[in-house]
Amino acid sequence: MKKKKKSIALSVVLQGASKSGEPILLPNPPNRPQNPRSRLYRSVEMAWSSRFLMGMAFFALGFVFAPDVFGSGPESPAIAVTAARILHLLAFATDWGAALWVTFIGGIIMFKNLPRHQFGNLQSKMFPAYFTLVSVCSVVSVVAFAYIHPWRSASLIERYQLVFLLCALGFNLSNLIIFTPMTIEMMKQRHKIERDLSIGEEVGWSKNVQVAKTNPQLAAMNRKFGMIHGLSSLANIMAFGSLAIHSWHLAGNIHL
Repeated sequence: MKKKKKSIALSVVLQGASKSGEPILLPNPPNRPQNPRSRLYRSVEMAWSSRFLMGMAFFALGFVFAPDVFGSGPESPAIAVTAARILHLLAFATDWGAALWVTFIGGIIMFKNLPRHQFGNLQSKMFPAYFTLVSVCSVVSVVAFAYIHPWRSASLIERYQLVFLLCALGFNLSNLIIFTPMTIEMMKQRHKIERDLSIGEEVGWSKNVQVAKTNPQLAAMNRKFGMIHGLSSLANIMAFGSLAIHSWHLAGNIHL
């Protein structure tokens, strides 16, 4: 009842102020602190997924170099080989398609059309999911290809393909576990500095570059962020390049 009276009184005051022509100034809503439990939950969830993927990566390595333990070999059933080929093609296509879209299409479109802080916050939610997806696909690709072409009986070219797939897996895991968390943390620190300077809601880098010329703190944070983000981008490009080389191998062996 008290809340209803307060809302009625507030509406009367606003109507009176609007009739008198005076500007209406409302207090800013208080900043809501982030729930530490939700932050802890996200960190625990991230740590669990990273450990799970690391375990899957070691499993993939074991499958590559000790396939006999898992029943892989020249006498593998035809239906199992066919299933492994389907898994490999689906996982590889998903991995390469996601990398192509995020790296060269989706990310560029979002950067050119979203305010920079909105773009950064969206990327901080999307990148962990993206690198988790491509890491899982890389594990499936390695295991399936190693089942079809066991290391001991594989030709030199097939061994090279296994190495390229393992490289893609390693680069994706390094991004998921090391570079992406560091990049997100530095991005949040830079966003805080930029909010204090009343920049960051524009599209593009223009205001950041201008203000950084006269603000040493922002310039130093730009350098740190650029270094970590550059390493993350390099790892992503290297993973994409490894997949591109493998796609050439597949194209030369698929009969359409």
